[in-house]
Amino acid sequence: MSKIHDVDALLILATGMAAKRRPADLVEIMAAIDFLQGNIPGEAKLSEAFARLSAQGLILAAAEGYQLSPAAEAMVSDLPKKGETEEKLFRVKDNLSTHAASGTAPDALAVSADEIKAAIQAHRQAGQGAGRNLLMPKPKPAEEQRRPGLRQRRPMPKSRPRR
Repeated sequence: MSKIHDVDALLILATGMAAKRRPADLVEIMAAIDFLQGNIPGEAKLSEAFARLSAQGLILAAAEGYQLSPAAEAMVSDLPKKGETEEKLFRVKDNLSTHAASGTAPDALAVSADEIKAAIQAHRQAGQGAGRNLLMPKPKPAEEQRRPGLRQRRPMPKSRPRR
């Protein structure tokens, strides 16, 4: 049994998220990793993870980018939709530990650290652009503003004593 790395589970989850409808390029995968974890691992670690997962037949190269194999899709499809990211990563890592590689190993993808570094830089430059990221929460106002026209009601008059 080989060692399961955290980067492997993160890469499978991010690739599944980025390549839902079509194969995803490296910039989209880096954006998904940044969204899931908040930071992007080193280029060397990601390059090794691509090689490991493609040798196991879990990540495939397509003409436009990268996508998950049917076995990896099965790992990601049974995850809870509203679960926390840590829980999803734990389940993917658990599924990776029980995954048995097929008899014929495909060629490992050669994604260099330079390609990954260029994709990370392109993702960071896109984040600095003028467009709004709709996934970010809206900032709360410093103090709560009262709406005009809404006033407090007059207090009820004191009841008079009966004679």
